[in-house]
Amino acid sequence: MNYTRFITAVSAARQVSPIRAFTDLLMRSPPTVISLAGGVPNPETFPFKSASLTVSDGTTIEIGENLMKKALQYSATPGVPELVTWLKDLQKSLHNPPTLTYCPDKGQMELCVTTGSQEGLSKIFDMLVSPGDNVLLDAPTYSGTLAALKPLGCNLISVPSDQHGIIPQALKDVLSRWRPEDATKPESKCPKFLYTIPNGGNPTGASLTAERKTKIYQLAQEYDFLIIEDDPYYFLQYSKPWAPSFLSLDIDGRVIRADSMSKILSSGLRIGFLTGPKPLIDRIILHMQASTLHTSTFTQIMISQLLNKWGIEGFLKHVESVIEFYRKQCDAMILSAEKWLTGLAEWHRPSAGMFLWLKINGVSDTHQMIMLKAISKEVLLVPGSAFNIESSDPSSYVRAAFSLSSPEKIDQGFERLAALIMEERK
Repeated sequence: MNYTRFITAVSAARQVSPIRAFTDLLMRSPPTVISLAGGVPNPETFPFKSASLTVSDGTTIEIGENLMKKALQYSATPGVPELVTWLKDLQKSLHNPPTLTYCPDKGQMELCVTTGSQEGLSKIFDMLVSPGDNVLLDAPTYSGTLAALKPLGCNLISVPSDQHGIIPQALKDVLSRWRPEDATKPESKCPKFLYTIPNGGNPTGASLTAERKTKIYQLAQEYDFLIIEDDPYYFLQYSKPWAPSFLSLDIDGRVIRADSMSKILSSGLRIGFLTGPKPLIDRIILHMQASTLHTSTFTQIMISQLLNKWGIEGFLKHVESVIEFYRKQCDAMILSAEKWLTGLAEWHRPSAGMFLWLKINGVSDTHQMIMLKAISKEVLLVPGSAFNIESSDPSSYVRAAFSLSSPEKIDQGFERLAALIMEERK
């Protein structure tokens, strides 16, 4: 892979921060080294000395005084080494990326911890997108992605999808306006990347099949574009075996994968991680050196202690308990939809994630129905237009989340939604 054509001028101009380099060097130095280099605060001045955290199984995690000093101090930009190592082992276990083995023309797999996957995505886009670039995505899509991409001045090209995600033939039809042989030319306007949420997509709940992923990856090879695999709901797949990831197919080094701990450990801890070809992840780390410096050390230490206590087997056992919770929530929402919305709306049962995507029959645009009238019925959903590339475009869809409300509240909410739809259709 030659990444030159993908990287923006701003990203290409980024250089290593000398101070950050000193910090990374200091973390790897033996305790006998006397450092007069780092302008770091003295931990003796920190007011917090220790912490004891109770886990849901009743066990505790102790952060003693020495570890607390480390947790409250600056740390390496890519992440606390112990956590980075654990996460790399997890990726090897789950995805076995072909890029694990270094190859000069493909690049080694690298990983960095980010402040939630949203920071990682934002920095990916800043690295890759110049004004006028063409970007592919399966809209409707996550509104946070649209918010990050739109100001960059790129052309957002929607690829048709259904309940099984992007339709490969539709992607091929979109790509047919360019010639594959032109993709590697510096002046090429062939799309730089495809952005997709492959499992339990937000908002549609769609999940790509293994067969479709293989065909999409082959098109990426043919037209030389990258794949941004934003997979925050990977650990919320309701059926086994879990679908193979794009990362597991990546023989070229053209996939950047964004993972998140928000849905399975905590959203407030803001822990995400990016995995991909070292030349690209290194560019993102350089950006982090000049912006956030690093993700919260305390948060990383806290999660690292938990994950090392659990091990990968214990972590996946916890994941199974989370899946079981959301599976029951999903079942409850489907039952309520069948009870109250049959004939009023259409939907597909999601195989992952937290959302049910409802097409409201007889309502061409749900925006006003939700934004102006739903509150009077004491029910709130998100109108489909919020996930369109152009938010002013009408949408007959609404997104219902089954993650937070109890089954009783979900049922009551859909009863109120049914009344709202019937009133709207009069």
